[in-house]
Amino acid sequence: MIVSALATSVGINLGLTVLLAAVYSLLRRRPPYVDVYSPRRPYAPLEPWLAAAWRRTEEDIHAAAGLDGVVFVRIFVFSIRVFAAAAVLGVGVLMPVNFLGDQLRQIDFSDLPNKSVDLFSVSNVQDGSNKLWLHFSAAYIITGVACYLLYYEYKYISGKRLEYFMTSKPLPQHFTVLVRAIPVTDGGSVSDAVDKFFKEYHSSTYLSHTVVHQTGKLRRLLNDAENICTKLANIKSVRHPSGDPPGKFLGIFGRNDLVGKYQKRLEDLEENVRMEQSDATRSRQEVAAAFVSFRSRYGAANAIYIRQSDNPTEWQTEHAPDPHDVYWPFFSTSFMERWISKFVVFVASILLILVFLLVAAFVQGLTYMEQLETWLPFLKNILEIAVVSQLITGYLPSVILHFLSSYVPSIMKLFSTMQGFISVSGIERSACNKMLRFTIWSVFFANVLTGSVLGQLKIFLDPKEIPSRLAVVVPAQASFFITYVVTSWTSIASELTQTASLLYHLWGSCAKCCKRDDSKPPSMHYHSEIPRVLLFGLLGLTYFIVSPLILPFVLVYFCLGYFIYRNQLFNVYSPKYDTGGRFWPIVHNGTIFSLVLMHIIAIGVFGLKKLPLASSLLVPLPVLTLLFNEYCRNRFLPIFKAYSTEALIKKDREEQSKPEMAEFFSNLVTAYCDPAMKPIQRSSNSDDRTTPLLSSA
Repeated sequence: MIVSALATSVGINLGLTVLLAAVYSLLRRRPPYVDVYSPRRPYAPLEPWLAAAWRRTEEDIHAAAGLDGVVFVRIFVFSIRVFAAAAVLGVGVLMPVNFLGDQLRQIDFSDLPNKSVDLFSVSNVQDGSNKLWLHFSAAYIITGVACYLLYYEYKYISGKRLEYFMTSKPLPQHFTVLVRAIPVTDGGSVSDAVDKFFKEYHSSTYLSHTVVHQTGKLRRLLNDAENICTKLANIKSVRHPSGDPPGKFLGIFGRNDLVGKYQKRLEDLEENVRMEQSDATRSRQEVAAAFVSFRSRYGAANAIYIRQSDNPTEWQTEHAPDPHDVYWPFFSTSFMERWISKFVVFVASILLILVFLLVAAFVQGLTYMEQLETWLPFLKNILEIAVVSQLITGYLPSVILHFLSSYVPSIMKLFSTMQGFISVSGIERSACNKMLRFTIWSVFFANVLTGSVLGQLKIFLDPKEIPSRLAVVVPAQASFFITYVVTSWTSIASELTQTASLLYHLWGSCAKCCKRDDSKPPSMHYHSEIPRVLLFGLLGLTYFIVSPLILPFVLVYFCLGYFIYRNQLFNVYSPKYDTGGRFWPIVHNGTIFSLVLMHIIAIGVFGLKKLPLASSLLVPLPVLTLLFNEYCRNRFLPIFKAYSTEALIKKDREEQSKPEMAEFFSNLVTAYCDPAMKPIQRSSNSDDRTTPLLSSA
């Protein structure tokens, strides 16, 4: 790609970014759009959003979005610090050295717009040149900076996690464990078995238990009832400007006819729900699982980490999630169904990656005009137009890849749901790992391999050749990934305008029948956003030595994300759960992978540039990085898995004499009751009749 095509892409995306920010600044001040742009604080005084995002402290973010929100913002803080240092080295030192080389062609400043961006890459440095030692030194420097900041962030966030635990009020999940594979004697019940076992072996700390029931059918009835309630509310919200009810549609269906029809169906569903709830409480619908609560955190921890039975397949215990975080449909599936689901998910994930490889091959073809003219010869005359060719090679491929990638997170979340996690947070953390692996292999490697040397999937079959082969194929895709990063400015700016939510809101305003009765603030999709952010860290680090031109664009992306997400976490997104910062180990591992990949590529580059001594001296760098990662894993990761005996007993002793603990334990007895089993309540609507509403829906 030539410099003018890159400039075209930068200009388009910069203009769109400014336009989206201006649209947001204008619409957020209009009362009709408060539900879209500030659903959490609809009555808060308006102030410039950029200044407000800068002024808010970390304590404000913690209060608004929990420790997970703090961790998400810290990803941007860490990335800005790393790539600010990288940009100084890359743009200030490496890029001038690359441009002043003469490996590719002689320097001609007068025709710079028509030059290839490869002139700014290491490919333009003469083979064997001593200037390559600057690149060698830069690799060590940026690795040292990144590892220091990783250690600092890991230590800081682990400290925040301990502080979060020690200052938090009593939470049900700290006193409760989930027990599965409960053996039941003939004629007995799961409840009796649990009560007998824990009274015998945990008599001093055991408090109560709640047996899980199969509620799959009941939950479907509740969903049907909820849909009918929504339709009823929408119909009743429709009024003529005169205040009179609307007439019949086509002379057949009137408002009262529909209301009566839906209310009759709702009453029938209400009766079916009561009958199903009664059946579900019978022991025959009990699941061999129960939430068991204890009088102390230490007692719950003992039940988790000490094997409960001589038979390891019985009385299996694990951490209980927050009651609002429990994914109840999981308990309605059998062990065999979960095992089959895991196998299906494994196969489906491979198929998804293979499909995306084909898509990436097509997208990469758009970056090469010669290949595009071969595929579509009838467009040859159009493609010869300078503006059209620049748009297609510099803008269109990354837009297509962004668009198709946007559908993957929901698929990965569905895959994780099928695997049988007991909590929504567990589902999303699993989906986050899946998305990170998919992003690395299907967005990065797929584009590198299919775009440069199609058919080189055997690149990893010979480990000795991996550095040299990556050193060839990775630089060849520098121009594509630069435009991909630039296009992401528009993508992250669209987070401000909430395009999908805005269109839905406008549709609901025009079509009253689709208007929602109440608007709940959305939750942050960490499983899709964290891998997306880490991808740009991967691109910045892997191309730091190869093509430092990408660095300022990556830095701009992280700066935009820092301000935009601080604003969104405070005004738009409401936390659905709080894992206590357990997403950070994923971030740490992803960054370590990016550093090691950068080292491997650099070793190959120095080998190709006929500087074998630099390649040899660079070999210890990935080893040292992996040793550093192992140290961090042993030093900090246990804090994210469980709390220590010291912390648990100290917290228990602090609260044991507090009078509010009696009320907490009283509420803890019913905290893990399945919402589908709660009794139905009625709430009077604005209409003259009473509409049944389901508290458990």
